[in-house]
Amino acid sequence: MSRLTSVQGAAVTIGAVLGTGVITLPALAIRTAGPASLLAWLALIVLSVPLAASFAALGARYPDAGGVSTYVRRAFGRRAAAVVGWCFYLAVMTGAPAAAMFGAGYVSAALGGGRTTTIVVSGLMILGVAAANAFGVSLSGRIQVGLAGLLVALLLVATIAAVPHAHLANLHPFAPHGGLAVVSAATLLVWGFAGWEAVTALAADFRRPARDLPRATAAALVVIGVLYLAIAAASVLVLGSAAGHAQAPLADLLAIAFGGGVRIFAAVAAVLLTLGAMNAYFSGAAKLGAALGRDGALPGWFSHGSQAGEVPRRSLAVVTAMGGVALLVVAASGAGTEVPTRLTTGSFVLVYVLGTAAAVKLLPRRSWSRRAAAFALLCVSALFVLAGWYLLWTLAVAAAALCYDRYRARQERRLPAAAAPDGAERPVTRVGAEPPPADCPASS
Repeated sequence: MSRLTSVQGAAVTIGAVLGTGVITLPALAIRTAGPASLLAWLALIVLSVPLAASFAALGARYPDAGGVSTYVRRAFGRRAAAVVGWCFYLAVMTGAPAAAMFGAGYVSAALGGGRTTTIVVSGLMILGVAAANAFGVSLSGRIQVGLAGLLVALLLVATIAAVPHAHLANLHPFAPHGGLAVVSAATLLVWGFAGWEAVTALAADFRRPARDLPRATAAALVVIGVLYLAIAAASVLVLGSAAGHAQAPLADLLAIAFGGGVRIFAAVAAVLLTLGAMNAYFSGAAKLGAALGRDGALPGWFSHGSQAGEVPRRSLAVVTAMGGVALLVVAASGAGTEVPTRLTTGSFVLVYVLGTAAAVKLLPRRSWSRRAAAFALLCVSALFVLAGWYLLWTLAVAAAALCYDRYRARQERRLPAAAAPDGAERPVTRVGAEPPPADCPASS
């Protein structure tokens, strides 16, 4: 069996973090905070250092395919792990329309048709990815790495080609919407930085996890930080205030340098990148749902396809239906990508709160990794609170996970035990089991 090297691990991490958001997030951030959005990008890059270091330390110390869910279970038990699982699973419902619309926006920018084209192409992308996964067709690891390489190349070309057209005057006014808008932009940009936990699930596949995983994380931090700052700065300095209203900011940068014909190429690249990312999320979420059903965190109906090599079609159907309904809601309401993006990032932030809290509990005392985890916990907790009313969705998901866990525990206790010697049946009482719970509260 082949083992991952630090270079391959860095490539996987870069592919996980550099998702579809970067092809649209710069425009959304500029719309929210103006040129001051550069401070939000810088803040998220700085936060990524202790966050990534915490997960790398956990992966090196506890290499397991369960990743962050395993660490949360070790630290806080099955209920907290169920919350993590539900947040990841249901994040696809809100994330699917946003991701699809990121790529579809480039199609409508190239071909015209406006919002109608964006919605139709988004729906086709969701259905196409779902159909491919339903028949067990998944992109190979090499193709996924190739798509990540395409994204890196696209970012580099767009940035370098646009540099001669940069104007410092576009930095003024620097903060047209005030300082608090920078905080709002930072909560939005969490989408672009989600994925630092992904490589921990592969920790056991490294040749030397204790050495290679931290090296891979450090290399990925440098590459991702440079690319994100470069494309964000280019969007501000070249496109100026117009960037906030751009559907396809990367295509606009390329068009300034090479002419309008390049928009077709940018649209094709954006669709391929989006399909690759959506394929990874749909296949991963479908497997996660089946695993949650197998482990009791979801109804047993979901468990079909949870074994290696099986296709989790039931879980996939639920993921697809949720994503389709969310897209219809976005289309009917006239909302853009910002609302589903913020709802999704709220789920990611809660996962990071629990993950870094687990790191603080599990990592050795007085170690630098534990100090990094403590700092990261403070930062992500602040982001969680600052998410505003979008936090209600995340809290509802967490409450639903806890309610279902209590319901399942209650049902287990009600199962009749084997007949006692006197012929009477008595309820099963598990060792260390809690007393029958009262009505389910919002939290536990």
